[in-house]
Amino acid sequence: MRTRFLSLLLLAFVLSACGFQLRASSSLPWETLAISGVPENNELYFQIKRNLEASSQTKVVTDAKQASATLVVLQNLQHKAILSLSGKGLVREFQLTRTFMYRILDAEGKEVLPAAQIVLQRDMSFDDERIFAKEAEEATIWREMQQDMVQQLLRRLAASSRALKS
Repeated sequence: MRTRFLSLLLLAFVLSACGFQLRASSSLPWETLAISGVPENNELYFQIKRNLEASSQTKVVTDAKQASATLVVLQNLQHKAILSLSGKGLVREFQLTRTFMYRILDAEGKEVLPAAQIVLQRDMSFDDERIFAKEAEEATIWREMQQDMVQQLLRRLAASSRALKS
């Protein structure tokens, strides 16, 4: 019993010594944020809004006039290109590319953060005999890329807001 207690105590000490801590909410300098360039009924809009409100004190509003700042989506593109062909000329791999470009404007329309770009690429194998499975895999990859892109966007906004404060 005593060794179990000591081992738990040692484990707690090791975890605290390594700097482990739960991810805290990011602090953004804006109380309210509007999102423009993406329709409000779009999945990307909902994902950005949900992640922003869950990870910070910032509230997403629909009217840019009521917002402290506006996230302007300049570009949101998906591109699928052939990466390699088989000896018979059939597609073996695709490269999926997601390009997202944005900037932040303050309430007066002045640029707070200049245009920045997030580019994600994933390679996907392809098999003509499993078309439906590969289509489902592709849809899953696109969703995961979008989630990754939103997470990168939030990290960049948090990092740039720290730079703006100092």
